[in-house]
Amino acid sequence: MSRIAATFAALNAAGRKALIPYVCAGDPYPDATVDVLHALAAGGADVIELGVPFSDPMADGPVIQKAAERALAHHIGMVPVLDYVRAFRQTNTTTPVVLMGYANPVERYDQKHGPDAFVKNAAEAGVDGVLIVDYPPEECAEFSAKLKAHGLDLIFLLAPTSTEKRMQQVGAIATGYVYYVSLKGVTGAGHLDTDAVAQAVPRIRQHVKVPVGVGFGIRDAASAQAVGRVSDGVVIGSRLIQILEAQPREGVAAAAQGFLSEIRSALDAL
Repeated sequence: MSRIAATFAALNAAGRKALIPYVCAGDPYPDATVDVLHALAAGGADVIELGVPFSDPMADGPVIQKAAERALAHHIGMVPVLDYVRAFRQTNTTTPVVLMGYANPVERYDQKHGPDAFVKNAAEAGVDGVLIVDYPPEECAEFSAKLKAHGLDLIFLLAPTSTEKRMQQVGAIATGYVYYVSLKGVTGAGHLDTDAVAQAVPRIRQHVKVPVGVGFGIRDAASAQAVGRVSDGVVIGSRLIQILEAQPREGVAAAAQGFLSEIRSALDAL
């Protein structure tokens, strides 16, 4: 059983919801990323999504786009991203880490370091899963097999526009969890419709046997609770990045932990 699967199994047994924060590697301060990862774990993160900076993050809104731009300006690519995970794993061997990003950095890494280098090196660093936004399930059988051989989960997005066929395709190949995009738009949008989420999640579960996490538009304790009532987990990114980008270097870890602790308490109150 993967670290992600074990985490969700333990949460389910305890009647709790997964809290899944997203941060962009290298932002807002490259030397603070590992501190932030530890702070998120201390604040109650069950799984951490670590964004791989990319110059054309098509699914992301302005907040995460700017975070990626800041990280790229500091030359943060896949090599330092894996180094961050490796450093985090020196003292945290329990909190799953998912790399979230796009195909280009993964394929470029393999071009530079050799065939399948990304999968091998990600597993060695302590990564637990990957979510590649622009890898559709019908083109991922070989990639999924390579990940599975190294103990890594392959996570997919589903959206309000996803058809029954697409849900079936994702259900046939996804492991770890699926990430349901709660709205038609990009990350950070503010028009979360929790009633629509409540209707969508049961449809997804007809085709997908792994847990369903919900993100996009979740900004505070109230929206996290509303989504947590109808899903297996809550993903929160843009609001967290906004909080971190406003902090001085010495304040980012404490701010990350403080904000996440509020969301954790809200979810545990369900």
